[in-house]
Amino acid sequence: MRTQVAIIGAGPAGLLLSHLLHRAGIAGVVLENRSRATIEATIRAGVLEHGTVALLNATGVGARLAREGLVHEGIELRFGGAGHRIDFAALTGKAITVYPQHEVLKDLIAARLADGGDLRFSVADVRLEGVGTEHPRVHCTDAAGTALHIDCDFIAGCDGAHGICRQAMPEGVPREYLRIYPFGWFGILAEAPPSSHELIYARHDRGFALISTRTPTVQRMYFQCDPAEPAERWSERQIWDELQARTAATGFSLHEGRIFQRGVIAMRSFVCEPMAHGRLFLAGDAAHVVPPTGAKGLNLAAADVALLARALDAHYREGKRGPLEAYSAAALARVWRAQHFSWWMTSMLHRFDEATEFDRRRQLAELDLVVSSRAAATSLAEMYVGSPLA
Repeated sequence: MRTQVAIIGAGPAGLLLSHLLHRAGIAGVVLENRSRATIEATIRAGVLEHGTVALLNATGVGARLAREGLVHEGIELRFGGAGHRIDFAALTGKAITVYPQHEVLKDLIAARLADGGDLRFSVADVRLEGVGTEHPRVHCTDAAGTALHIDCDFIAGCDGAHGICRQAMPEGVPREYLRIYPFGWFGILAEAPPSSHELIYARHDRGFALISTRTPTVQRMYFQCDPAEPAERWSERQIWDELQARTAATGFSLHEGRIFQRGVIAMRSFVCEPMAHGRLFLAGDAAHVVPPTGAKGLNLAAADVALLARALDAHYREGKRGPLEAYSAAALARVWRAQHFSWWMTSMLHRFDEATEFDRRRQLAELDLVVSSRAAATSLAEMYVGSPLA
């Protein structure tokens, strides 16, 4: 078969890119090794920046988000047994929206299928050919076992951190930067009413904790742990005791309930430079991974594909090659800012085993600066709500 853009991966980057290209009149096919049911059932956190919400609304896939998303106009930083609110609305005039990633994917899949989009789930043996030439090709086997050979103008690598697209770059071309953090997050989903109307980021001597929400009846919570910690070793009582201890504050009550999902998330920062080679362009986790502390993962994917869709539109509509050539550098500028923010939030809030008393005092002084200085609070708020997308 023949298409203009072959998109590898049906995660946030791949599906949103497919949607944006369709609106620009650019043909594409999406290839995904998971089933649709698996994608839509994989529960992932979702904090959407102001610009990401605006993009989804402007392109016609924000109706359910507007109905069900939880708009948050701030977050709380909690340390020393006291909470301190960072007021996004007052500091930036913007807000963030809590709306799980799998719900975003459901909306995008439904929109693409309604538009007649070519989404191929459960494909196997995906292989890229000629990414450095003018005539790239993708080979795979579809869900029925039929071999597909797809000629295309461009390939968008949106297949995540462990996908095959980044490996398709010639040896020596990508430079990879990696930082592995010495802790993980123990995450739970629990049937309980909200304990707070906004996210709580808690710094405690026992380690970090995060209180978030999913729905009026389902809550998402995390606490810092050993990345090799077996989740099944913890009883429900131990989990709640740990969360209660780390989030304790005067007048605060953490609502408990039945825990129906648990798991340990590894923490790392990763960047691949460049994000393009020949006719292959990387987007989302295929090119970069951030620790979840700054809530930037899905938003960076949206920023990447907004840039890439605009560049491809300029290529097809006006014959301009410049935006495609500038894509990697433009995307990486935002990626590195997000990496810095995510690292900063992580280092300010987590307990490091090797930390001295000096380090702990300095960490508390940094938190005190953020909550007592309007300039410092504004800097955090501006990065959290995000800058405009392309």
